[in-house]
Amino acid sequence: YAPTFLAAAASFWIFPKEGFRSNVLHSALTLHYFKRVFESLFVHKYSASMLLDSAIPITVSYFMSTITMIYTQHLTKEFPEPSINLIYPGIMLFLIGIIGNSYHHFLLSKLRGKGEKEYKIPKGGLFGIVICPHYLFEIIEFYGMFFISQTLYSLCFAIGDTFYLLGRSYATRNWYLSKFEDFPKNVKALIPFVF
Repeated sequence: YAPTFLAAAASFWIFPKEGFRSNVLHSALTLHYFKRVFESLFVHKYSASMLLDSAIPITVSYFMSTITMIYTQHLTKEFPEPSINLIYPGIMLFLIGIIGNSYHHFLLSKLRGKGEKEYKIPKGGLFGIVICPHYLFEIIEFYGMFFISQTLYSLCFAIGDTFYLLGRSYATRNWYLSKFEDFPKNVKALIPFVF
């Protein structure tokens, strides 16, 4: 996440004075990836390390998506503002998403004591109704970014992130069902009471 955080932070100097909408989008992206770096270093308790052949494509994907979102926003500076301004609902969605995501990552970090590697069924927050509320809130974050930027690329990114995390949450739920006999069957994968 560090290269993506640095790219988002550098966007303030690469594209200075592009207006409120761009500044808010750059701030949201910078904050999102700063949070990811911080959590990776100080919050998450990993059961194993990630293989380099998995880490590189993920890093490149986040980096390219972020700089594309920033550059797409830059390309809109000569166009008139959208007739319906969604920036303030976007800020609210982003804040709800980042706070909810952080909170559920914190709950996940409390599952393991020092040196423990075993998996446990998460509890608290929205874990009683969905197994991946942190993914749900991440999706809300990216729709907030779409509302902030109101570009086709940011919408496509939010939709792509939604489908990616739907798949991951479905696989995670199936894994929990296979691993724990006492896993509650009413807990959905991602969308409360639906999926």
